[in-house]
Amino acid sequence: MIRAEHVTYSYRGNVQTVRDLSFHIQKGEFVAILGENGAGKTTTVKLIDGLLCPTSGQMLVNGLDTAKTRVSERAKQVGFLFQNPDRQICQSTVREEIAFGLRAVWGKKETDKIEERTDELLRLFSFRGDEEPFSLSRGQRQQVALASTLAVKPAVLILDEPTTGLDYRECTRIMEFIRSLNETEGTTVVMVCHDMEVVLDYARRALVMAGGQLLADGPVHEIFRDAALMEKASLLPPQIIQISGQLGGEFASADDAETLSDMIARAAERRQA
Repeated sequence: MIRAEHVTYSYRGNVQTVRDLSFHIQKGEFVAILGENGAGKTTTVKLIDGLLCPTSGQMLVNGLDTAKTRVSERAKQVGFLFQNPDRQICQSTVREEIAFGLRAVWGKKETDKIEERTDELLRLFSFRGDEEPFSLSRGQRQQVALASTLAVKPAVLILDEPTTGLDYRECTRIMEFIRSLNETEGTTVVMVCHDMEVVLDYARRALVMAGGQLLADGPVHEIFRDAALMEKASLLPPQIIQISGQLGGEFASADDAETLSDMIARAAERRQA
């Protein structure tokens, strides 16, 4: 689905932001890209979306070279949810915002088809079409941006810090919806995220970056348990991973057979023995 082949990108002055980046993301995966500020994460997802073109190497999405593919064709393949919805929303009503991308990709003549898809998304997200986006809360505006991104049913969904500025309820609503898309419709999800708890709960694979290079690529739980890697990437693993490591266990999530409370009880017994 997504293949980076020795991708390098340089800004003006020949400052390399990503260097010799190679990875392959299969259809239907949920992948998180991790790293400290300046690691090259956002540049990488912009290269996947085609907002940036590699200085050297190739970025392929569904077999298409993003540097040689028209914007309208890329928009059918990849949807990009920005970190700040206010930089993405450009229409005066929620209905028009959702329909905007549909008109750009499907064409203005597809009136009935566009109205049908817009109504479907308004029902799905429980929005009124005549609402003004900027009268809504930050979390609601993020949902409007997500709805407009998903309107054309992209095969790949890119999330750049999707939970920034959201409270727990808003974060959970958006992430559960995205999980459902991934699991039921096979949408490939690539997420840049600083919240390691969110990464642990939702992503299944992680790409770890530092200094524009790929340091590691593997299952999320294994990545988080690699203390040396976490230190090298200047990342802190989720609290539950840190606690389990201190207790000498392998606890990673609530789905594991052994719960954290069991581990704490066993640790207390060992100390009393």
